Amino acid sequence: MQHSFPVTVKEVRRETPDCVSVSFEIPEELKSLFSFKAGQYLNLIQNVNGEELHRSYSLCVSPNSDEWRVAIKKVEGGRFSTYANQELKAGDSIQLMTPNGKFTSPFEKTQSKYYLLIAAGSGITPVLSILKSILEIETTSQVCLIYGNSSVDQIIFRNQLLNLKNIYPDRLQLNFILSREWVEEECFQGRIDGNKLRAFNNRIFFSSDVDEVFLCGPETMILDCKSTLSDLGISESRIHFELFGTEIQQTPRKVEVVSSGTLAKIRLKTDGRTTEFDLEYNTQSILDAALSRKVNLPFACKGGVCCTCKAKLIEGEVEMTKNYGLEPEEIEAGFILTCQSYPKSSKINVDFDQ
Repeated sequence: MQHSFPVTVKEVRRETPDCVSVSFEIPEELKSLFSFKAGQYLNLIQNVNGEELHRSYSLCVSPNSDEWRVAIKKVEGGRFSTYANQELKAGDSIQLMTPNGKFTSPFEKTQSKYYLLIAAGSGITPVLSILKSILEIETTSQVCLIYGNSSVDQIIFRNQLLNLKNIYPDRLQLNFILSREWVEEECFQGRIDGNKLRAFNNRIFFSSDVDEVFLCGPETMILDCKSTLSDLGISESRIHFELFGTEIQQTPRKVEVVSSGTLAKIRLKTDGRTTEFDLEYNTQSILDAALSRKVNLPFACKGGVCCTCKAKLIEGEVEMTKNYGLEPEEIEAGFILTCQSYPKSSKINVDFDQ
C-alpha cells in the first residue's frame, strides 16, 4: 500500500510575519483519493537537511473549493515549520499522505444549528475550513467564532475572516481576543480559557443555544475550555476538539510489565508483510522501535493526536501513555496508537492493515 504521493507545491503565501499558507497541485488522477472533509489534515513528508520529517497540518479551505491548502506557523525550534517559512517555494516537490482526521461533523443543507467555534493561533486553520463549510452549506445556521492571538498582526487569515463577516453579516459573529495588545473592551483582552468563556456566556453566546462546539488550540486551553463548556451544560458529545502543540514524550514512561524477562517479542504486519524484532521494556514506543529498524510505517504527530499510526493489537498487552484521537469504540475493538504504546507482555502482535 502506498502511504504517500509526490506532489508539487503550487503556492507559498505569506499570511503573517510567522505563518505561511501552502497550496499543492493535486494531479487529476489523485483528486478522488485526496477528497476531504472540513476540519481534516494532510501529513507532509519532506527531507530537510538530510532528515526525513513528518508533520501534520490542517487544511484551511472548503472541500468544495477544489484547492488543497494548509497553514504552517513558524515555531521556535521547529525544523519543518522553519523550513516551510524560510525555504519552501512554488515548484518544489513534497510527499503528501491522503487527508485524515476526525475533527469534523456532517454539514447538511437541511440542518439549522448554532455553532460555537473557538481557536487560538494556528488553531484557526481547521476551524476556517469548518466555518466556510457551515456558511456555504447550512444556509440558516449561525456561527459564533472566538479567536485568540497575541496581536492584530498575528491574526492568521484576518482578511478572509473579515470578508466572510461582510458576506454573512447576519450569520457570523466574529470575536478577536488579543493577549499582548491593548483593546478598548477589557473582555476581549487576554487569553482564551475557562474564565473567559464563563464571562462570554450569556453575553456573546448562550450555552443553552449551542448545538455544536469546535475547539482547536494548545492542550491547556482545550482541556480548560472543554471542562468549562461541559459545566455550562453543553454535552461532551457535542464538543469536538483538536489539539495543536501537544508535547511529544521525550523519555519513555515506566509501565508495569506483566511478564518476567527484559524483552518483548514484537510482530508487526504492514502492507501484507510481517516483521519481527525484540524490544526491551520501557525503552521505546512500538512505533519508534519499528522506525529505528527501518520498517516503513505511517506516522505524523507522534503526540497521540492524529491517529496516523493507528494499528490493531492482535495479541499481547500494551500501555498507551496518551490518547487524544481514538474513540472509545476503537479502543474496545483493540486499536492502539503505536506512537504511545509500550509493551507490557512478552509477546505483542500488531496489525497495521486492519
